[in-house]
Amino acid sequence: MNTRSFGQRGVVLFTALIVLVAMTLAGIALMRRVDTGTIIAGNLAFRQTATHVADFGVEAARAWLTSTSTSLFADSSANAYFATWQESIDLLGNDPGKTDYNWSTAIATTGAFAAPTGYTVRYVIHRLCEAAGDPTGSSANCVKTNVTSSSTSTGTKGAAAYGSYAITVPTAALYRITVRVEGPRNTLSFIQSTVF
Repeated sequence: MNTRSFGQRGVVLFTALIVLVAMTLAGIALMRRVDTGTIIAGNLAFRQTATHVADFGVEAARAWLTSTSTSLFADSSANAYFATWQESIDLLGNDPGKTDYNWSTAIATTGAFAAPTGYTVRYVIHRLCEAAGDPTGSSANCVKTNVTSSSTSTGTKGAAAYGSYAITVPTAALYRITVRVEGPRNTLSFIQSTVF
């Protein structure tokens, strides 16, 4: 009877060890799954923040466009401004048929538009024209705004007006601002905005 009792105790111990190993493996798998979910959520948060930080680049480029004293009819590579849309340039670096844009030559935001710590924001501006020159001429072949009004309007129908004086808005070329944001954990985000 003693022999049988010791044999049963050995089987129970062996079974308990197998159950313990199975529970340990299940716990490790659950921890890895939760950890992976946390990493994915963190990466999404970094990417979303990088997208929001890109607004610094758009605003810096817009401020340069509105305050520049240089002619917007010609390239200004020192300011990362191009008077044409540069069809042969690939800004994202994923088109093997085009030349990759060198982002180290783009303008980094500073001063009032400085990026938060850990982020680098660079922008480049392209005027949406096929050729350099005056956008009102037909040779530049620009994508333009169509916001014009009649100078003879006496009301608000058909034209923006103040009292009996119509507000005239000149036709202008559009500008594409491309912003590249580098952030923590190798976060890389591109944003494009079209302004006039």
